[in-house]
Amino acid sequence: MTEQTIDEVSLSESKASVDYQDIVKKGLWSNNPALVQVLGLCPLLAVSGTVVNALGLGLATLMVLTASNTAVSLIRNQISDTIRLPAFVMIIASLVSCIELLMKAYTYELYQILGIFIPLIVTNCAVLGRAEAFASKNKMLLAALDGFMMGLGFLLVLVCIGAIREVIGTGMIFSNMQLLFGDMASNWTLNVLGNNYPGMILALLPPGAFIVAGFLMAGKNYIDNRMKEQAATKAAKKEIVKGGKRVRTTGQIA
Repeated sequence: MTEQTIDEVSLSESKASVDYQDIVKKGLWSNNPALVQVLGLCPLLAVSGTVVNALGLGLATLMVLTASNTAVSLIRNQISDTIRLPAFVMIIASLVSCIELLMKAYTYELYQILGIFIPLIVTNCAVLGRAEAFASKNKMLLAALDGFMMGLGFLLVLVCIGAIREVIGTGMIFSNMQLLFGDMASNWTLNVLGNNYPGMILALLPPGAFIVAGFLMAGKNYIDNRMKEQAATKAAKKEIVKGGKRVRTTGQIA
């Protein structure tokens, strides 16, 4: 193998590494489907009253996103542009049906609580959007990673909103976790704010979900702005150091 070939391989490997890192960063933070793209708000706000509900819907969405991205990437060169979107919808609908059957078999009570929002994953713009914008244009491994990270980012926001609403609304967290994890999770409930906490019904209602989601978006924007300011300050300091010149003085001082 020549030196040129070795350099090309190293360059391609480093480029792939950057691509993977970029996908992870975008899914979890910079292009989060809930906080940045603001997609899937209907289920995000409707079922995030408790951690178990949020976790159930988040896991279902994550599995559908990962599997649909993988499937779309595998067939991207075998379907024409005229039937591309219908084919994507059929793939997503089939996967959602599989998730429904699994939930009916193993977590039936949680499935009943989530209700129509499990079938509505088919119409979630985050799922179809990633299939069209990324999976249909990239290789399987990249597409699967993109779907997983986007689903994980959506899941984390869901759980965060659910935890905040559950604590503020009831004073407890992790209640009814046995609906998802079985009898071993029946004692996972934590009384965070004590037995005398009166609760706040607003946090459990849809307006409370909007308020919590708004604060999370504002917090993310604040962190992003602070990071940009710090990066700009560091860059300015580097420019000052780089542009500095050595001054030489000669002559006698009286």
